[in-house]
Amino acid sequence: MQNPLVSILIPFKNTETFIDACIQSIIKQTYTHWELVIIDDNSTDKSYSIVKNLAHQDDRIKLFKNSGSGIIDALQLAFTKSSGKLITRMDSDDSMQPNKIEVLANNLMTYGKHHVALGLVNYFSEQGIKAGYKSYETWLNKLTKNGTNYSEIYKECVIPSPCWMMHREDLITCDAFNPERYPEDYDLAFRFYKHKFICIPCNIVLHDWRDYSHRTSRTNEHYAENHFIPLKLDYFLELDYNPKKTLVVWGAGNKGKFIAKSLIEKKLPFEWICDNPKKIGKDIYGTVLRPFNDLEIIKNPQSIITVANKTEQIAIKNYLNKLKMTSIEDYVFFC
Repeated sequence: MQNPLVSILIPFKNTETFIDACIQSIIKQTYTHWELVIIDDNSTDKSYSIVKNLAHQDDRIKLFKNSGSGIIDALQLAFTKSSGKLITRMDSDDSMQPNKIEVLANNLMTYGKHHVALGLVNYFSEQGIKAGYKSYETWLNKLTKNGTNYSEIYKECVIPSPCWMMHREDLITCDAFNPERYPEDYDLAFRFYKHKFICIPCNIVLHDWRDYSHRTSRTNEHYAENHFIPLKLDYFLELDYNPKKTLVVWGAGNKGKFIAKSLIEKKLPFEWICDNPKKIGKDIYGTVLRPFNDLEIIKNPQSIITVANKTEQIAIKNYLNKLKMTSIEDYVFFC
């Protein structure tokens, strides 16, 4: 098996509490042919000095200051400074399992280009993991075990942002880190999907994903829900929308209304259905809501489903299976 250089890209900002443990987990990797390209995104705490000290001790650690501002600028800079044949990302507040780089690199070298190597993730927190994060971990790991990550890409980000690895050429092909669009990890997952990079199944926990109250994904406006829906809708319309089908919006909550309004602005015709008897027959934005079972008489439908309740989602999926409809081609779940 070849032993190619792996470039690990890390942007960091004010993570002095965790960054030493993060880098120590990299230093302890069983796979030793790596470089760490780590970018300080204008930290105001002791993060920079901690990394600078470690870089003096290990010349595989390459430290730079962000010439711009924000995680995308930092990742762009890290990529330009990297030399590895294989590229992976890491978050400065997380930790790697000792065999993470070895497993990802070996899988990627075995399967070759046009593949994404992934690993299972484990959320951890000193305060305990909340149900929502545990649910996301379980859902994401189930997809990764089977390599079926793209099958539910419109629900949530299906590629764990700090636990993937790709060939450098493939990242260049999909223009990695260049679009100034947040959430950047979800956007990248869609570009993997767009270029049909195949997800390699993996059943090994490789990454410990730390949760805490002031984590960027919790506090930064770029990761708010109002950034997710436009991203999903734009990629759906670009990649999977079939203009020969009748577009249907299922659900009239906030997400359903946002999508309906967006489709109206884009001048795309659609039908609107829901299973809430209080909303059926109401006119919203000039469209009258129809009962969900009208789906059976709508000609050649393709549905965007915005119903978030998990129990109702199961019922909806059973109903769609009864109608012999298939995921992506006939419907997508947006939550």
